[in-house]
Amino acid sequence: MKHLLSIEQLSAKEIETLLESAAHLKRQRGRDGRKLEGQTWALIFTKSSTRTRVSFEVGIRELGGFPMFLSKNDIQLGRGELIKDTARVLGRMVHGAIIRTYAQSDVEEFAQYSGIPTINALTDDEHPCQILADLLTVQEKLGGWDGKKIAFIGDGFSNMTRSWMWAAKRLGFELAIASPPACQPPAEFLTALDAPNVSITADPKVAVRDAHVINTDVWLSMGQEDQKEKELEFAGFEVNSTLLAAAAPGHIVLHCLPAYRGKEISEEVLELHADTIFQEAENRLHAQKAILVALA
Repeated sequence: MKHLLSIEQLSAKEIETLLESAAHLKRQRGRDGRKLEGQTWALIFTKSSTRTRVSFEVGIRELGGFPMFLSKNDIQLGRGELIKDTARVLGRMVHGAIIRTYAQSDVEEFAQYSGIPTINALTDDEHPCQILADLLTVQEKLGGWDGKKIAFIGDGFSNMTRSWMWAAKRLGFELAIASPPACQPPAEFLTALDAPNVSITADPKVAVRDAHVINTDVWLSMGQEDQKEKELEFAGFEVNSTLLAAAAPGHIVLHCLPAYRGKEISEEVLELHADTIFQEAENRLHAQKAILVALA
């Protein structure tokens, strides 16, 4: 594995190996070696962040490296320099790059021209680091995903759902996505996915029925805040106690945060499942350290 650009590009074995490493690094935190000793990793963020930035900076430092944060205002990309030119410059100076931006093609182009390990820390197409953290949480809470049903309630074609669909394709668990018709994956994507274990419905009750994991996210992704008409599509899609009544006994609720209580999730449900949700947030650190170790 030279880069971590998407869940789509990972094999089942690569996902499982990363999760084994993440679990080990979590157990050994503080005694997990200095795999990045003497290395500088650039964090190139054109989208703001709390969890992504903090978890990567802490993870790089704990592995002995030095994180260099670069916002769009710090580098010439924000003033029109071509991605491939920035990539070829940074590739001669730093040891790896972590990119949080809009277009998936930007991350892929950077990886192509930089010659250094490149990590997708979020694009509009995928959020692979978050899905690895989520899978680690499912493993810790439920012992794994074999024989489990995972439901996602919300935008059916967001970066989160796309990554979840590719994870289901690779690992074989049942994934049920409930989304308003206007926000469901297009037919051509589902054809390319070719995963009979992934189902799409417009009824959240159908998706949640007998589900062991119920996952949700904000209805409007970063950069979509002005699309208030889209938000209206999600009436009836709040993850609340009434909806969860149909879920499997002992189910867990995930949310990648930040959460908007009273919209995609109720205050009651978030607080009831806060231990799991904030364990999931912590697991970003351990999953990302596993990625860094694999690429170093």
